[in-house]
Amino acid sequence: MLKTNAKYGLGQVVRHKKHPFRGVIFDVDPEFSNTEEWYQAIPEDSRPIKDQPFYHLLAENDQSFYVAYVSEQNLIADQSGEPVEHPDIPDMFGPFEDGAYPLHFHLN
Repeated sequence: MLKTNAKYGLGQVVRHKKHPFRGVIFDVDPEFSNTEEWYQAIPEDSRPIKDQPFYHLLAENDQSFYVAYVSEQNLIADQSGEPVEHPDIPDMFGPFEDGAYPLHFHLN
């Protein structure tokens, strides 16, 4: 049985270690759960291991907003205290407070 503990939580603001973007976590997979094609498109020397949490982010960079899928090893907590401006955030979360976004709903 797979036992994985996610380091980051829903509504938390994180940033990528290598690429210039940050985002809000809106879902977590306990291990890789995307397509093999997506995984193989990552250069082999920077391809993350599959048996770790992967996070779905409402992400932003200087040019755009998008959804990102990122391994735990490539994330760090964002300490800027600044909100993320992704336009889909209000659909899932309440107002930014204390460095995070509260969920609009409760999970089971």
